[in-house]
Amino acid sequence: MPDPAPVGAPVSPAVSAEEFAALMTPLGPFGAPPRLAAGVSGGPHSLALALLAEAWARARGGDLLALVVDHGLRPESAAEAEAVLATLAARGIAGRRLRLGLAPGPGMQERARQARLAALLAACRAEGRPWLLLGHHLADQAETVLFRALRGSGPAGLAGMAPARPAAEALLLRPLLGTPPARLEAVVAAAGLAPVRDPSNRDPRFARPRLRAALADPGGEGAATAALAAAAAAFARRRRRLAGAVAQRLAAAAALQPEGHAELDLAALGQDAVAVAALGRLLALVSGRPYAPPESALAALLRRGEGTLGGAWLRPRASRPALLAREAAGLAPPVPAARGAVWDGRFRLIGPGDPECALGALGPAAAARLRGRAPHLPAAVLATLPAIWRHARLVAVPLLHYPAPEVSSRFATLLAPAVAGDL
Repeated sequence: MPDPAPVGAPVSPAVSAEEFAALMTPLGPFGAPPRLAAGVSGGPHSLALALLAEAWARARGGDLLALVVDHGLRPESAAEAEAVLATLAARGIAGRRLRLGLAPGPGMQERARQARLAALLAACRAEGRPWLLLGHHLADQAETVLFRALRGSGPAGLAGMAPARPAAEALLLRPLLGTPPARLEAVVAAAGLAPVRDPSNRDPRFARPRLRAALADPGGEGAATAALAAAAAAFARRRRRLAGAVAQRLAAAAALQPEGHAELDLAALGQDAVAVAALGRLLALVSGRPYAPPESALAALLRRGEGTLGGAWLRPRASRPALLAREAAGLAPPVPAARGAVWDGRFRLIGPGDPECALGALGPAAAARLRGRAPHLPAAVLATLPAIWRHARLVAVPLLHYPAPEVSSRFATLLAPAVAGDL
């Protein structure tokens, strides 16, 4: 059974169906019938989301598919995932287990978070589910803002997680961002369900559990949580106002190329706050990272007019726009070249592919051999192009139509960097 509340503690009311419907309204329109997917870990908050979302969708003639990710980091994770699926099935909620098989090592929580989202989105595409619901709540938002503040994030990062964010596979929705977790736990308790408690969420070796403990607000109804969430809302309003100005500045000063680099007119970009935000967004797109570097570092790069930052480098060129390109040293390792694969956070394989091949960087040696196919590209950019390899043999370079269009089309690759923002 769910953990009982301490004796004498106030009991938070469960989120009602009517309240959940009101939370979903600004995130639509959904059409009829809505086909939703939800990430469900088996914890109390994602379980509450599944219960609320399934009832909401069913009342509108639609349905919900629960996606349960098995990270494979603990021996019992597979059994826990199957138990969560059984619990959901008993409530009439269809589910699917997604196995990741992550390897332990540095940055495990961050790697797990990114791999989890990628798996959820891939499942949405495969299942024809255009909406992916995530169970982040008020305390998660406060924790995220605190985490980003300690890492030096600027206003864009301090805006926290967005309630809605587009991705190529589905629209990410977080209807519960303003809801205290205690009210979600009350939903699960009222349903008589026993949530899974992941021990890693309390492991002090990781930064987020330490911040969670520092907030000392497990119910998400304390003053610190409310203040951090309010700050996120204020920064989000600022981010929305700034977005239009940034888009206009980028349209006037920058051109993102299909090979993954950008040409940048530094004089047209300027040096003001809009220029700093615009450079941050462009740098995130070029580097394939979800977040821009801190504003202070971006402003310093603008003042210098050249240098390396956040996985990309900026280089002035005589009588031509400056070049902003991916740093070769930070390129991601190869991934299986299957349809839908994303490499380096920037390139998506949209052709049929071949999972026995690998999608990775062309590299300087192969780039030198193919120099004549792309004389317009700087050598450093050419080496970072996506290429298809089978063992150590170069099979194709889709963006160069190498070795021939009929071969490279099988591995057609599109520049589709992640939206700079939250994950």
